[in-house]
Amino acid sequence: MVQTAIITGAGSGIGLAVAKMLHAQGLAVVGVGRDAAKLAAMAAAIGDTGGDAARVATISVDVTATDAPQRIAATALENFGSITFLINNAGVGSPKPLHETDDDSLDYFLNIMLRAPFRLCREVVGHMAPGSGIVNVTSTFAMIGGRRGGAYSAAKGGLKSLTEHMACEYGPAGIRSNCVAPGVTMTDMVRHRFADETFQRSNVDTTPYPRLAEPEDVASVIAYLCSPGAEMVNGQSIVVDGGWTKTKYLSPRATTSTWIPAEG
Repeated sequence: MVQTAIITGAGSGIGLAVAKMLHAQGLAVVGVGRDAAKLAAMAAAIGDTGGDAARVATISVDVTATDAPQRIAATALENFGSITFLINNAGVGSPKPLHETDDDSLDYFLNIMLRAPFRLCREVVGHMAPGSGIVNVTSTFAMIGGRRGGAYSAAKGGLKSLTEHMACEYGPAGIRSNCVAPGVTMTDMVRHRFADETFQRSNVDTTPYPRLAEPEDVASVIAYLCSPGAEMVNGQSIVVDGGWTKTKYLSPRATTSTWIPAEG
């Protein structure tokens, strides 16, 4: 039986890169997203590389919808007869600090990046056999404190703790659960923020590697976690950030700049 991977947020960015890599590894892919046109383009892109289009299925659905977990799982089972891996990747960005976050914004972030993955994990875990796995895409903001994290940090931190619980609960059944925590990654959701000099300085000038991550950098770690080589990796958070969270690096530009005291 073919191994099957469900990928949320598969229409662009990290999710799209994951779909391509896992398909290239021989897995069947169920791409999940809200934009049907992007999902169709994903399927076409896989087909254009000589891949087997019969190993690709898509479902356009809001992951926060009440019936989303059931519909997503049914799509995998009806098309491929199995659910081997789940990659919870769908997310949103541009959060605000706690004191600027209203209840609607709080619910929006928590629903997409914590409640939806929780419900989807709950739906699929009963269909998983030994050798299966769940990968939750968190963030460096789940690993350390960061300014403007707010509801985003709360959601990603909760997802990290949920993953560690699942590693303990379902590991004995041969089902692994891990996190991949990207730093700033050059996706469409982030790229526009580089017009902000402060954003550049707080990310580029504090990363001890000569570039920031591309979607394929994160996807390759997820693909590893969905491979036999990762059989003993369970309950871990693998950070993909060029060393940003683990060092106190400052670039030559940052150390030679003239610092201006903040107002107030």
